[in-house]
Amino acid sequence: MPVGQLHTVARAEELPPGSARAVQVGDREIAVFRCEAGFFATQGKCLHMRGPLGHGRLDGCVLTCPWHGWQYDVRTGENEFDHALALETYEVVVEDGEVKVVL
Repeated sequence: MPVGQLHTVARAEELPPGSARAVQVGDREIAVFRCEAGFFATQGKCLHMRGPLGHGRLDGCVLTCPWHGWQYDVRTGENEFDHALALETYEVVVEDGEVKVVL
């Protein structure tokens, strides 16, 4: 059972495999992704220069920030170049076709 409140951010069919989307949940900007491993969510801004991760490109489960090319594994939030750096990640639940983020 998820700890925290569930927030619906999309319908599953609205996020085809390989897609990224920026969403606003309250005062938080979150990026939601669908890769071959499932649905994932991270903070919405890149650690480098706060680029919009929800507008990035997925290759498998690796996200590339659209501004300067920083890359992250959306499953863990880890930066691909420096594993000491990581995005904040959020649990994602899919219920009745709705993608929900736990906050």
